[in-house]
Amino acid sequence: MNTIANQSTKFSGRRAVVTGASSGIGAATARHLVAAGFSVLAVARRRDRLEALAAEIGCDVLAADITSDDDVARIVEAAGDVQVLVNNAGGARGTETVADADLEKWSWMYEVNVLGTLRLTKALLPALRASGRGDIVVVSSVAGQDTYEGGGGYAAAKHAERVIARTLRLELNGEPIRVIEIVPGLVHTEEFSLRRLGGNQSAADAVYAGVSEPLSADDVAECIAWTLNRPHHVNIDELVVKPLAQAAIHKLHRTP
Repeated sequence: MNTIANQSTKFSGRRAVVTGASSGIGAATARHLVAAGFSVLAVARRRDRLEALAAEIGCDVLAADITSDDDVARIVEAAGDVQVLVNNAGGARGTETVADADLEKWSWMYEVNVLGTLRLTKALLPALRASGRGDIVVVSSVAGQDTYEGGGGYAAAKHAERVIARTLRLELNGEPIRVIEIVPGLVHTEEFSLRRLGGNQSAADAVYAGVSEPLSADDVAECIAWTLNRPHHVNIDELVVKPLAQAAIHKLHRTP
């Protein structure tokens, strides 16, 4: 955090929108960017969490749902002259096999991870273009690069979200907008697995059982801030970050 704070003069006055900022990676990213001198608009659905974050770090907040066109319009208005968009909002629901797929859960994952990212990116592109020095960060997942049993719905959504980032980079070539994809592996946050598993705390704890040091939200947020801190002609296309214990999406070293 101190290293990032030393950049506060460099980024003073730059405006960033961070979605999914009520907890986990989004909240940690907002903290890092404010420490680096950004003016941050933190966006999420839970107003109480956002207000607590604002009291802690001094960011602007907006309770909004990125799957709503009306709410996306409100985000654009509140963002103003924005230079950075961090598409972090997303999540997983369920671990059913394809044969037992819950279509409602699959639809939710696609709507939030894919269409939510698409809606807000499309809406903020004019402002990012006008800034002359824009950045679009997409927080995807190693599930967007591979798949695993019981993960078909989430992997499908994250593969599609990854396609948005990769296609944007081609389509924006020649324009002053970087497209950065952050690809986390196993991250231990307070809510991701708990929500995925329907609030079953013991099942959520089992996801991380025996893994001595999974990534933290702060680890990923620091990676996001580092990519934004590169000179603007340097584009970190894709940054894959996993805990040492994770060799692949399905290969984790666990101690008894």
